[in-house]
Amino acid sequence: MDKLQVLQSFVGKDFTASPSPFMRWLNPIVISAEEGHIEFQYTVREEWLNPMGNLHGGVTAAIIDDVIGATMFSLNEKTFIVTVNNSIDYFSAAKENDNIVAETKIIKRGKQFVNAQCEIWNADKSRLIARGTSNLFKINN
Repeated sequence: MDKLQVLQSFVGKDFTASPSPFMRWLNPIVISAEEGHIEFQYTVREEWLNPMGNLHGGVTAAIIDDVIGATMFSLNEKTFIVTVNNSIDYFSAAKENDNIVAETKIIKRGKQFVNAQCEIWNADKSRLIARGTSNLFKINN
């Protein structure tokens, strides 16, 4: 079973098979998984909040980085792909127990570099919470 098929086998479930201990801690539910496009749902937990009671920007950035990493696995490349940089814009807040959806897509897939985007929405996708883009580099094993 390739990496994409593993992701697809978890649609509707917690992604407990992630090779990333951090992703397992974030505990996303796989909504959909296609090559270069993933949707995960998260429930905002108390330890993810800033002093104002909103989803912490650092946690938002971590979710974006982590789900884009999972998107790289969906490509089934023979190389390992690492993050070079992240750029994140924050638009709205999320509160404790809110369900949020992170949706990724590949903007450009080159021989050495990949540019990817992740948007985080409220549960019904009526309010954009944040949008991040990443440049990633393919490392030959």
